[in-house]
Amino acid sequence: MSAVSFHHVFKSFATPRGELQALKGVSFQVEQGEFFGLLGPNGAGKTTLISILAGLTRASSGSVEVLGSDVQRDYQAARRRLGVVPQELVFDPFFSVRETLRIQSGYFGIKNNGAWIDELLEGLGLADKAGANMRQLSGGMKRRVLVAQALVHQPPVIVLDEPTAGVDVELRQTLWRFVSKLNKQGSTVLLTTHYLEEAEALCGRIAMLKQGEVVALERTSELLRRAAANVLRFKTDETLPPDLAEIARTTGRFVQLPAPTAAEVERLLARLREAGIAPEDIEVSKADLEDVFLDVMANSHKPAPSPQAPPAVDDTTAEKTAASSEVAP
Repeated sequence: MSAVSFHHVFKSFATPRGELQALKGVSFQVEQGEFFGLLGPNGAGKTTLISILAGLTRASSGSVEVLGSDVQRDYQAARRRLGVVPQELVFDPFFSVRETLRIQSGYFGIKNNGAWIDELLEGLGLADKAGANMRQLSGGMKRRVLVAQALVHQPPVIVLDEPTAGVDVELRQTLWRFVSKLNKQGSTVLLTTHYLEEAEALCGRIAMLKQGEVVALERTSELLRRAAANVLRFKTDETLPPDLAEIARTTGRFVQLPAPTAAEVERLLARLREAGIAPEDIEVSKADLEDVFLDVMANSHKPAPSPQAPPAVDDTTAEKTAASSEVAP
């Protein structure tokens, strides 16, 4: 039995400009014990798919199951088996951190949950904030509490929707240590993130979505093998000539150019000299998941076939607005 199964999931929203099709027949399975990554640009359908999984909105057609329980027909069992950490910071300003976790336990009918709450507080670096009111916490601490709330009923399936967006390095490290520990103990983790280095380091298998369709679904190692053998990286304050700018990946002063062979490295350096550019900190290294992602997004025109198991989706502001009015039972 798969931990999460998406079967031909379609979702459309009515917008002032007409019907918006956020999901176009998404199908894939996340196996038990996997650390699975769901990637895609903004508007690809990731958050819409997770909202359907969590019961916050209904699919237009298709079905979703959590450990065999349909999220609509058997929603109580599905909710108990699922812990979702949302993108948005949502909290009750009237309770302390410990009280918030006790109340969350009560929603699942769990009594005497103090030992696990203590473990969550310690594992997520919240032990010294247990008695603090939620309003007193920083944004990063509130996000830690959201993670603790999602895990308080010890769900076998954990969904992390952009859990480290806008947080500091310490929180990222604390979160990934704790979640990786749970994954090693058997929990299934489904992660959406725009930090591709996190997905590369953590996820054994990755699905990539574009415009509501799965365009890649493979083991992370296989996706990385697809990348160009090498890339030339350097720093410069100069403007690249048009022929190089067209193929460059530029972030501030950092520039990266595809260089699959030694001859190409030599050609690129010669071209930079011709343009009067003296690059700094030159290095030749392997392409990473970001290179693969950009290549897939640029060159994909139709969904990729799904091998052993399949992919997923994210939403736009219009989707969120429409989704908020379609709450499942």
